[in-house]
Amino acid sequence: MNELVAPSDKDIVPLINRAVLKVREDMRDNPYILEAVRVLPVQGYRSAIGAFWNAVVDDLRNKIIFRSISLFNKEVQLGREIKTYEDFQDHVNDDQLIEGAYKIGVIGWEAYRILRHSKESRHIFYGHPKSSEPSLIKVLSVIDDCIKYVLNEEYPTQIIDIDDYVETLKSTDYDRNTIAIENALGDLPETYKNELSNRLFTIYIHPDSSSSLTSNIEFVSPILWQVLPKPIKIQIVRRIDQELSKGNSIVTDKAFDFIHVVGGMIYLSHNARRYKIEPLVKELKEHLDGWDVENKCVRELKQFSSVIVEECIDNYVSAITHTFVGYIGGSSRFSRTDFYANAASVHIPEMFQHFNDRMASAFISTIQNSNLLKGRLRSPSKIKRLRSLALIVDEKVSESFEDQKVLSLLVDESKEEEFFKNIKG
Repeated sequence: MNELVAPSDKDIVPLINRAVLKVREDMRDNPYILEAVRVLPVQGYRSAIGAFWNAVVDDLRNKIIFRSISLFNKEVQLGREIKTYEDFQDHVNDDQLIEGAYKIGVIGWEAYRILRHSKESRHIFYGHPKSSEPSLIKVLSVIDDCIKYVLNEEYPTQIIDIDDYVETLKSTDYDRNTIAIENALGDLPETYKNELSNRLFTIYIHPDSSSSLTSNIEFVSPILWQVLPKPIKIQIVRRIDQELSKGNSIVTDKAFDFIHVVGGMIYLSHNARRYKIEPLVKELKEHLDGWDVENKCVRELKQFSSVIVEECIDNYVSAITHTFVGYIGGSSRFSRTDFYANAASVHIPEMFQHFNDRMASAFISTIQNSNLLKGRLRSPSKIKRLRSLALIVDEKVSESFEDQKVLSLLVDESKEEEFFKNIKG
């Protein structure tokens, strides 16, 4: 059986050369690495560990400065602002350096854990001369970790300065290149994502924000929203509740517009949803057959169609059902007799796509209890329009839907008379 044999002194030089070749090219002439290369062949193992660790510290400092020194200052609370390389030397210890590098995305989680261990090895063998002599295996292990996790790693992506980015958004020359925006925002640490998304919300709802600025925010915000953690999304959406209490309807409407633009309606609080939905439903019901109002209300309600609050379901379903079916009449201006709000009718089938069993029951209840609707359904064109909605509902209900019988009769054109008998009342 072959036994593992530790490398001998004559093996050191090729091992050193092989290790150094793994260091990225721009670091191979680093003074600390050159020092380690000089002392290793004469068994200067303590010095080699210290030299390689110093190279790691040097590389991390430069990478942090390149990535975002302002973000480092936000993530690592030092009691003073770090501005220069010399400030790192004077005021940032190794633990703080590793912590900050991890938090701003210069190194990953695995590197963070390994480097903390390597720092301890450096502390024991280089910082304490009375410690045991490190073996060649130990030295090469520390060197390998330093190279793998730092010295062979390229510089990270440079983080945008939020203040500069916001200023650029104010310009009509802002580059609306989706790839460029994804690259700029996707790699942001969570702290920056949080700050930028909240700044964009604040600017967007401000009454004095220019149309070009709000337009650029409408373009960039959905891209940023895709890479936001869920807690940040919830926090931003719930800012609407703060605006509600202030009573400024213009700002409140802008806040809802922002959430609609980014697709965050699902995170609205119950109170916020009801604030918007209830008045729109009431207005729609009170202006049946008033096409301008129907078109406006349906267009605004559509953005809430997946988050209708319980208190509004019955009136909401009734209102959009009546609006879609429309009425039969005559006109000196039109040769048609089948009337309905054209723009609203485009949106309503999409709104029905969000129905569940509760809303489907409200749909059947509307049909059974509205004498106005039942009267209009005697027209072939109107029963046909209602059936088109029923076909959508039929695909959305569960197998246990209680009103399936009436729904099944409605979707089957051959059972139209039986359907009318079941809703007679």
